[in-house]
Amino acid sequence: MVPSRRALIGVLAGALPSPAPAQTDAFPARPITLVAAGAVGGPTDTIARIVAEAMGPPLGQPVVVEAIGGSVVAPQRVAQARPDGHTILMNNTGFAASPATFRGLPYDVLRSFAPLGLVSEAAMTVVTRPDFPAASFREVLDALRRDGDRINFAAAGLGSSSNLCAMLVQHAAGARATVVSFRGTAPAMTELIAGRIDILCDQATTTVPYIADGRVRAWAVTSRERLPAIPDVPTAAASGAPGVAISVWHALYAPAGTPEPVQERLSAAIRAALRAPLLRARFAELVTSPAAEETATPAAHRRILAEEVARWRGVVEAAGGRPE
Repeated sequence: MVPSRRALIGVLAGALPSPAPAQTDAFPARPITLVAAGAVGGPTDTIARIVAEAMGPPLGQPVVVEAIGGSVVAPQRVAQARPDGHTILMNNTGFAASPATFRGLPYDVLRSFAPLGLVSEAAMTVVTRPDFPAASFREVLDALRRDGDRINFAAAGLGSSSNLCAMLVQHAAGARATVVSFRGTAPAMTELIAGRIDILCDQATTTVPYIADGRVRAWAVTSRERLPAIPDVPTAAASGAPGVAISVWHALYAPAGTPEPVQERLSAAIRAALRAPLLRARFAELVTSPAAEETATPAAHRRILAEEVARWRGVVEAAGGRPE
């Protein structure tokens, strides 16, 4: 008996392989590119490489870091990437301030990205050239009030965390220095050590080695408590400047539109990475703390990002609408 056409179609269909699983089920299908918003060798690049190494095993794919300097180029690259989770961004506190410090951004910080979770937090330090004429952080503020724009205040780029910290220090002094913007922390530190720059505010991750060997002088830390790595350096609050409170937090983002299961897979990999002993040991060497696990989720990160965008808009407006 010749089978009917419908029966033949059924037989043939049963012989075919079952459909491939949905893309979210197969994620990640290839290595993930982690775009670090910072220069090669800088703090963001360094943190990104540690996190990438720790995220690879739980994801089952390598995470490859691509460092791109400049405050706008790296986020733009990720905002325009295919929203499948294979291209993600690491950025820091300055990202939350960018709507206030830059005009005409080619993306919307709150709408063009899917926050995945925080990964680290580090205090900042106020340091000066070795021969700066002061004996305390109060006297550094007095010097700013007295000499104003005759003092050169370094920043590792417009809108960077060091730029934001410089704004807070100047606001605490009620004065405006001459802000000199560099392409990253390394050249700013070189000029400070050489004595051609007076003051720099940057994260302890970068400054502690220079403080330890006496190449720069430290006056205050921006955390609530003193840092074990430099216990003799007081907090800014204890030195009469409670407004100088800032930490550098790093976080990961995917492009907006990335499927929620993919976001959650990446976020779960972040949380697994933060529990890894090697990551925690390497962060400790950098005077950096792993983010609390409850902040390493998309929901918590979205809330924190919105709060920080609002906070820094207020700080920049209080500084006269200028990023200096």
